[in-house]
Amino acid sequence: MLSSTVRKHGLAVAGICAMLLVGTACSDTKAADPAPSTGNNPSSGSSSGTPGASTTPGASTTPSDDPAAAGVQIVPAKGASAVRPDKPVTVTSTGGELSGVTLKDSNGGKVDGTLNDDKSVWTSGSGLKPGAKYTLTGTAKGTDGASIPISSNFKTLAASGNLKASVAPLDGETVGVAMPVQIFWNNPVKDRAAVEKRLKVTTSVPVEGSWHWMNSKQVNYRPKNYWPAGVKVSVDIDTQGVNAGGNIWGSASRKIDFTIGKSVVTKIDVKKHTMTVVISGKLARTIPITAGKDGFTTRSGTKVIMEKFKTKRMDAATVGIKPGDPDYYNISNVQWAQRVTSSGEFIHGAPWSTGSQGSANVSHGCVGMSLKDGQWYFSQTLRGDPVVVTGTTRGMEPGNGWTDWNETWAKYKAGSALA
Repeated sequence: MLSSTVRKHGLAVAGICAMLLVGTACSDTKAADPAPSTGNNPSSGSSSGTPGASTTPGASTTPSDDPAAAGVQIVPAKGASAVRPDKPVTVTSTGGELSGVTLKDSNGGKVDGTLNDDKSVWTSGSGLKPGAKYTLTGTAKGTDGASIPISSNFKTLAASGNLKASVAPLDGETVGVAMPVQIFWNNPVKDRAAVEKRLKVTTSVPVEGSWHWMNSKQVNYRPKNYWPAGVKVSVDIDTQGVNAGGNIWGSASRKIDFTIGKSVVTKIDVKKHTMTVVISGKLARTIPITAGKDGFTTRSGTKVIMEKFKTKRMDAATVGIKPGDPDYYNISNVQWAQRVTSSGEFIHGAPWSTGSQGSANVSHGCVGMSLKDGQWYFSQTLRGDPVVVTGTTRGMEPGNGWTDWNETWAKYKAGSALA
């Protein structure tokens, strides 16, 4: 209860609170959270060596001793520094209800939080930014109906580096049934399990899928089988405040939503010089093609359309063939070009090889067809559609494009840090 008697004897109450908080601080210091995997303990005081570290042991977990907030405890303490971004902020009232509790960073970014059933405890619901200043405000209401304002501030620890994500597909994009979710990190992730726990994929219909770490700076997600046509997918990258290891901390979270388009599955038989296109489970067209000649063999495997260009300059110098070489080419307006490998394989219109399409392989690795067929095919596909190539002994190299579908499901799942 926040009575007038308490206000009158504020100094005495403050003294008692201070004595109680000394005991609490000692208890919290003994029960302090373990240091990050790098050996730096950002909440252990000045001995941690972390820039901006608090000089008060346990500062990030000691309740606030602000006399103006009688009956209210705030963790971390007012004025604390080097607070771990992955620890929750709590406000506890022993006298009555809390209301209007708001936690913001210096840029106005709001941190979500929830109240318990009797509104006596508020707990932040997401991680904090590293190296950021935070201000907490609100109101505590006592059983006598009197209200007092709550005000506190603190600073999170400075990180060696921030973790942010770039994502494919784009938010709002409609993509093909083989499109993998790809997250590219701006810094290496040492604690992959901690980061992966903060990644979530939800779908409008049940779909089994798994994350797979390509390397320390990229993690992908694909379903066991191709995505169902029309499914809606949400990817929640809740990594703000996550400890990625090596004093790298998540500085932002993001969410993207995308939709899977109609099913378009392409199968190319290099030996037979044919390409079949199956749309929504039905054969739509069989197209005569030419593929890579000797020395430029087209790779077999499951490829995914990565980019689409109505016209594209193709210069052999980009793949190491210099001007003057008999195999050199530089064509400024290749039409209906769709990239399927990082190394430069495309599916495109090729009017210069019409006489060989359906009977011989004469290209430098690309799959060529007539301009009419190329335009039709271009109009049917989306980024993320699968292209399954057979008939050669040259296989797909891991990472040469979006190669997720060249792994068995068991092996792909084994690439999860949580497997």
